[in-house]
Amino acid sequence: MEFSKEDLTEAKRQIDSALHKLRETVRTLESKADPERYKSQITLAKRRIQAFGIANRLIENQLEASGLD
Repeated sequence: MEFSKEDLTEAKRQIDSALHKLRETVRTLESKADPERYKSQITLAKRRIQAFGIANRLIENQLEASGLD
């Protein structure tokens, strides 16, 4: 499936935004008085950060490989 530069760039922008929000969420939850209480939410957010990071890198690779960057 082929994507335009605009599609890939917008997807990357959206992922970057989600990553920023997730990182802030992790910081907030970890700074709570009893972070152990939020362990599952913290784990989920960290896994999403990792998954979005992979997706972002794949988009960057596609842009570079296509000469679209």
